[in-house]
Amino acid sequence: MLYNFLGSSEGLVRWFCDTATVNRDKYDFYWEGVKESATLIEYEEDHFLRFKWDESENDDEYFEFEMFKSPITNETILKITDFSDSDEVDDQIELWESQIEELRKVIGG
Repeated sequence: MLYNFLGSSEGLVRWFCDTATVNRDKYDFYWEGVKESATLIEYEEDHFLRFKWDESENDDEYFEFEMFKSPITNETILKITDFSDSDEVDDQIELWESQIEELRKVIGG
């Protein structure tokens, strides 16, 4: 279930962005009318999705949603990897915490 919220346009608009369009490996995200595009560069269904922002100049940078089960509690854990400039780290952490809170509300967790 979580994978669908991370990889489908229907799921993404419920917690991540205002609008999303997905065409194969091309994702267009819209926030307040502003479009940002990313390419799905790697994935394993029900395990992870790795995206690269099209505007990113550094080929080593990506953002990734990784899902796995806790061996102790058997709960699903979502790990997010993202890159940012050193002066934007606190803002990025705050943004992702806010987004994850929205995702928790949507999936009932």
